[in-house]
Amino acid sequence: MNTALREAMAASQLTDTDVATHLGVDPKTVRRWMTGQRPYPRHRWAVADLLGVAEAELWPDEDPSSAPPTSPHAQRVYPHRWQVPREVWNDLFTSAEQEIGILIYSGLFLADDAGMLKVLAERAQHGASVRILLGDPDSQHIQRRGEDEGVGDALASRARNALLLFRPLGDLGGIEIRLHSTVLYSSLFFTEKRVLANQHLHGLPAAKSPVVVLDRATSPDMAETYIRSFELVWQEAKPATR
Repeated sequence: MNTALREAMAASQLTDTDVATHLGVDPKTVRRWMTGQRPYPRHRWAVADLLGVAEAELWPDEDPSSAPPTSPHAQRVYPHRWQVPREVWNDLFTSAEQEIGILIYSGLFLADDAGMLKVLAERAQHGASVRILLGDPDSQHIQRRGEDEGVGDALASRARNALLLFRPLGDLGGIEIRLHSTVLYSSLFFTEKRVLANQHLHGLPAAKSPVVVLDRATSPDMAETYIRSFELVWQEAKPATR
């Protein structure tokens, strides 16, 4: 019997059906976890994120070598952005009650996901302030970044496509989209609870670069450093007009 998991679910007021819906699994699967069966690693990480509890508390005998590496300040570090489960992105945004911030060059992996766009719209409708900073497709920095990655004009093209896909959100109340022309050392995705910082490494696309996950309550100084960077870019960015 996994008492820690049961207690964490009760504290979050979530049933086995709620957890199953969030993770896209059968409720019977969640009930097996509650009775002691160990989930796959990606499900363990997703459950821990959903319940806001450290994975080691839910599965204390977990082998550290099977989990993504962590630092003293980070909740989790993914070696590559493509390894971040979709559930983690979904839970990040769906849990937002006050604010959502996104700082990217293109973020096409989000812009091309109709489900994620719907989540952003719904969060805004429920009172969250959503701010999206996209790279200006005509920016020299996007051109340089494309050259560094060896894709030439492809990055600028992705930025234009992302702008087209994100733009309808700008017509909704509570959502503002701006274009920036700054050098990005990290793409940022945050709410009032958590920060995901996707590092930018020379010559590598963001999808192949590491992502650091920070809890703003337990690592406030480090998290706020990223937030201050976002605010500086926001102040200098221009509105995305049609």
